[in-house]
Amino acid sequence: MALKDVKGIGPRALALLSKMGIHTLEDLVTHYPFRYDVLVRGNLQETEDEGHIIIDGKVESTPVLMRFKAGLNKMNFRLVTTSGVVGVSIFNRAFLKNQLLVGTGVTVIGKYDKKKNVITASEIKMETLSTKAKIEPVYHLTNGLSQRQMATFINMALLTHGKEVPDYIPTSFMEKYHFVNKKTALNIVHNPPSEEKLKEATIRLKYEELFAFMFKINYLRQENKKKNSGLIRTIPREKLASFIESLPFKLTEDQNIAMQEILSDLESEGRMNRLLQGDVGSGKTILSFLAMYANTLSGYQSALMAPTEILATQHYNNMKTFFKDIPLHIELLTGSTPKKEKQEIYQELKEGSIDIVIGTHALIQEEVTYANLGLVITDEQHRFGVNQRANLENKGKKPDTLYMSATPIPRTYALTIYGDMDVSTIKTRPNGRKEIQTILKKNNEIKDVLSMMLEELKKGHQIYVIAPLIEESENSDLTTVCHLRDQMRLAFGAHFQIDIIHGKMRSEAKELIMQEFLQKKIQILISTTVIEVGIDVPNATMMVIFDANRFGLSTLHQLRGRVGRSDLVSTCILISDSDTKRLSIMESCNDGFIISEEDFKLRGHGDLFGTKQSGDMTFKIANLKQDYKILLQAKKDSNVYLQNKENQDDPLKQDLIASIQNG
Repeated sequence: MALKDVKGIGPRALALLSKMGIHTLEDLVTHYPFRYDVLVRGNLQETEDEGHIIIDGKVESTPVLMRFKAGLNKMNFRLVTTSGVVGVSIFNRAFLKNQLLVGTGVTVIGKYDKKKNVITASEIKMETLSTKAKIEPVYHLTNGLSQRQMATFINMALLTHGKEVPDYIPTSFMEKYHFVNKKTALNIVHNPPSEEKLKEATIRLKYEELFAFMFKINYLRQENKKKNSGLIRTIPREKLASFIESLPFKLTEDQNIAMQEILSDLESEGRMNRLLQGDVGSGKTILSFLAMYANTLSGYQSALMAPTEILATQHYNNMKTFFKDIPLHIELLTGSTPKKEKQEIYQELKEGSIDIVIGTHALIQEEVTYANLGLVITDEQHRFGVNQRANLENKGKKPDTLYMSATPIPRTYALTIYGDMDVSTIKTRPNGRKEIQTILKKNNEIKDVLSMMLEELKKGHQIYVIAPLIEESENSDLTTVCHLRDQMRLAFGAHFQIDIIHGKMRSEAKELIMQEFLQKKIQILISTTVIEVGIDVPNATMMVIFDANRFGLSTLHQLRGRVGRSDLVSTCILISDSDTKRLSIMESCNDGFIISEEDFKLRGHGDLFGTKQSGDMTFKIANLKQDYKILLQAKKDSNVYLQNKENQDDPLKQDLIASIQNG
């Protein structure tokens, strides 16, 4: 069933939903609230001046609408409540005027000015509160969609087609844990009757998501074991050693150990299935280049898949530079590669004349075939689904596989998710790299921050400025990329070039801006977390992160790792008025492994009614940190289900396997 068949979703709504990545009925009903507001009736006398208030009552006067200029209006009316009469003002809600008739019952949410006896409302609901507290979902939106519209679309889809949404929990486990059915659970999370019911439904949906995830992991693990005999190859170690000696730097001890482990895997009879994890800037990329060179020397093709075109292009350019004196045929294949060039690359890969191809998801397109793919490397592997990684591996007969990750995770998670892999870890930083100084600042200290930025710019260095959002969504108070650009231009625009980059831009535009930043044509780059992964600009020596409290510690550490990429002294400034105790860990620690453990300790249990942190959305509703116990149970149950021969012909099992094979 298509989204357009849901009552109320027309062409405009379809376009807006598509912009948010909602394309199917299942996407819509699993667009879960990121927060819940608990609405409890307030009292005028007990509310502090300028305090937040939720109060219901009846409209006493006809609303007066004032228009100031295009796009700005204000509406005033009086509200009779059980604790007195109060004035209400609300901006840009002119469309409510005809609904706010005298005598109409409404609920007003806003800030109360005690002296003026006026509530400046952020929202007006056309209903009065019941005696019980009301739990209201809050959704991520895009400009043009309101909370009410999103809730209406979801509830209409559930009402008319809720039974069509696939349920991935086997009957035996549904009965074992006394779970409600999928439709009921979805109805509860979108319309919570109580905190208790909401908690039960949330656990059920988290379990389902983690069960399906661990089933895929266990299934792929099982399939890999069936075909674990690897390629037979002989690597001319002297030739490889000679090249390593010619590098402009020496490998660290950890790099040397990891390199020997990778080479041993390549030469062994079994297939390599290794995770190379290392802190930001620890030197994983050069090891991937050396592994591909070793693979080429033994007569096989290599493919390196990166999550973004920017990172794929960076890897391509770096590898071309490192191997400029070696006769290697290296190509770049991404979504923006011109069609004619793509066809040539497809042909050369098929013929075997290309030794190494570096790219994005374009590497796993149906048209791409390899003559003798021997090594598959996935960079920032957590950014890809298990099926995407498998698709690339399946392009060869039995290639060796190396996964790279700059996101250190606690050992407990590694054993669960990467239980079938060998793990190599790089902890030491390359020689010459200085530790990044991290400083915590409040918003009222912005002048100090601007002065520090100016000092850095005067030295000819470059700066990243990070904001969590691209555009304002309803009721959001986050600093946006565009707002920061305007502020930075006021401060520095007369003397320095400033630009923005974010995930919603076309890849060509992002690539152009990153190239200009790399070439020092741009001095201040304002960005979202799109630059979190792997971007390497040695002259960038400062990072300023606004609303730092909105990010997980591990994400902040990843962002911080974009500076300090040379022997220059580098600084990271975290701006936040809250959560400073948690953020102070960043000031004292530069070790990503310690930070990931601290992140887990601090946020392991989570808060059902809190806001999810940016960069923590690997799953739609589950969270590996918060839901580790559920993950362990789902891992155990999925393995039991997979191994049980009685389930071989179960339609659910076939659906789960099909979802892996179809991507």
